[in-house]
Amino acid sequence: ASDWNVGSLEPIRGPERRNIVVNEVSFVRKCIGADSSHGDLWGKLICTNFKVSFITHDALPMQRFQVANRLLGEHDVPLACVEQVVTVNDAKGKQKVLCSNQKLKFNPTELILYCKDFRIIRFRFDEAGPQSAKKVCLAIAHYSQPADPQLLFGFEYVGKQYYGSLVNGVDPGGGLQMPLFDRPSEWDREIKRTGAAEWRVCSINEGYVVSPSLPEYFVVPVSLADQDLKQYLCFFTAHRIPLWCWNHPNGSALVRMASISDPLQQRKLDQRICSAITKSHPQRSDVLKSDLDKNLPNIQDIQAAFVKVRQICVIEPFEESEEKWLSSMESSRWLEYVRAFLKHSAEVVYLLEGKHVSVILQEEEDRDLSCVVSSLVQLMLDPHFRSLTGFQSLVQKEWVMAGHRFLDRCNHLKKNDKEESPLFQLFLDCVWQIINQYPAAFEFTEMYLTVLSDSMWIPVFSTFLFNCPQQRTENSMDFAKSKCIPVGGEKALRFPPVWDWSQQFTPKDQALFNNPMYVGKGATCVQNGAVKSFRRTKKNYSSTLRGMPSSLRNILMDGHDSLTLTRRNSLVSRLKPDFSQIREVVESPTERFFRDWVSRPADLQGMLIPQLLPSHLALWRLYFLRWVPEASIPKGGPVTAYHKLSQLADEVEKLQSQLRQYKGATPASTKTSTPSAPPSDHSRMYFKAGSTHASSSTPEYLSSSFPFSPVGNMCRRSILGTPLSKFLNGAKIWLSTETLANEAL
Repeated sequence: ASDWNVGSLEPIRGPERRNIVVNEVSFVRKCIGADSSHGDLWGKLICTNFKVSFITHDALPMQRFQVANRLLGEHDVPLACVEQVVTVNDAKGKQKVLCSNQKLKFNPTELILYCKDFRIIRFRFDEAGPQSAKKVCLAIAHYSQPADPQLLFGFEYVGKQYYGSLVNGVDPGGGLQMPLFDRPSEWDREIKRTGAAEWRVCSINEGYVVSPSLPEYFVVPVSLADQDLKQYLCFFTAHRIPLWCWNHPNGSALVRMASISDPLQQRKLDQRICSAITKSHPQRSDVLKSDLDKNLPNIQDIQAAFVKVRQICVIEPFEESEEKWLSSMESSRWLEYVRAFLKHSAEVVYLLEGKHVSVILQEEEDRDLSCVVSSLVQLMLDPHFRSLTGFQSLVQKEWVMAGHRFLDRCNHLKKNDKEESPLFQLFLDCVWQIINQYPAAFEFTEMYLTVLSDSMWIPVFSTFLFNCPQQRTENSMDFAKSKCIPVGGEKALRFPPVWDWSQQFTPKDQALFNNPMYVGKGATCVQNGAVKSFRRTKKNYSSTLRGMPSSLRNILMDGHDSLTLTRRNSLVSRLKPDFSQIREVVESPTERFFRDWVSRPADLQGMLIPQLLPSHLALWRLYFLRWVPEASIPKGGPVTAYHKLSQLADEVEKLQSQLRQYKGATPASTKTSTPSAPPSDHSRMYFKAGSTHASSSTPEYLSSSFPFSPVGNMCRRSILGTPLSKFLNGAKIWLSTETLANEAL
């Protein structure tokens, strides 16, 4: 590797297009401890066009465990993950936030990197050359804020595959077994899977000639001809005509669309669209519309709440009183917004499932809030999307292909902070809340959700790099032409999707994604020596449904048999209902629907509705607190249960395999294709069943932060004996004293 000038962006041609060293400095100390230099690591700090790397031969001061990412080293930070670059000069008492192409007038003695995944990493330059330290700081600031999408490392990474070069021997995009919804056949299969007989694949946007933000292929009612759609599209914002999302088995459809930009055409278009959707329903049921812009928080509100939670959980020293910390969490409004999206999605579920009507989700551009709601509705209603492959196809369909602005919302180019908003993180938090209440209903784990969120900051995957498929195609074609990259018969450069997890993890580490408690359609159990299909009985109640007074179950819909939520500024008041009045209100059809559902045993392969009282929602600790050393519980936390359950599931797999072998081991069937016991390394579980007591005990490296480690990833003042430690011992968050008092009634 060679040094580049900080301001130079001249590319390297040919097979050498790879992770290029821009600047480096030796004799750097990486801070490990918050209050002293004991245990700090010495090494070389390197800035490349992809990441910030710290190379050291020192051992870490304590035992730790961290899943190895094939694209990143143990101390690496992708440049796209760097939120803020802060330089400090101790002697002059100066501190400066560095931006791209800025000058630095002092020699830094310290560098602090604030990361988008909540890490805070510090480097000291006490023994390093001052000019080299300054250059590497400027390089990090410059390359972490690219001026153009084509300067994102993903283009360098993908470009070299067309020269026959591979990264770590991995073929980008190879072996992917899930639909990407970039071809008509995959939409056809989804239509057939959901039984949407009166819907068809439309190709009027092939080549993105109709709308740049829509996919080339999407699904529309059979009764709407292409000619009609072309006539209507100019009246919709950004030409985003209604898109089919999903069909209920009863025939009701979930549809999303942008706002109608011409008020004069509003009534006429509404009638035509609703009429076409009605005709697609076997009972010709009504169509209801939900205006998400009026009923849910906007992207700026969500961003503000996210910033506050990050400040409270990670950056602040936690030296205030417990009551102030809890009230700070409540005032952030993050969990309030999580609840609002879950609640609105549950109301849409009621309309589709309970009233058998089709629902249109309407948003100004249909690219933000509708992604969250449409995905949550399908997750609650369709068990297919609770499998790993199904969930990934859901995100691909409702976020990537539907044109969610990942480039802008992630602020990869650091151009406009007003456009930044953690919509996808909010969605993942909502998913985690449902998993937390129904852990056996999902094939994947919270570790998978956390890794998926972290992958947003690895600028290699097409999934999170662009605002829409058209932008990916256009930029990659331009890049290929400017760099003379041969793409053959393909339309553009082929970026790997994030769903090809072999790009990042070994098969063994990918086993951490698998939930040992998952009860899928094909799940089996052993009964009286025979392997039988799993059937849930009345004894298998979900623990989240027990002990809830019937008067509280009615709170879910707040007594309104409609899809309309109150405005955002009144959401808090909705969390504190007057229970004495609720008992006197006549039960609405909506309340009755959810009361009847809650009273039955949970069908993990059926509809799932999350409980939405404030006490049912929790802070996603693994995501928000994994880097906080004081929040890490050695040999504790949910991972200890995961460890034991994984070993049990692994043992059950082996016993089932042996039973199948035993039943098939007759002379007549010896030569038939009887399933054989899988090798131990082919188990779905990360933790294997051991033959000795010692092997089944909790490993020393396990902690509540697993599979992540705070060591070296969170360097700030200590917070021992503060409200955070009380919270970790069971204190409730974000609920005020008044709210807790009301809930106890």
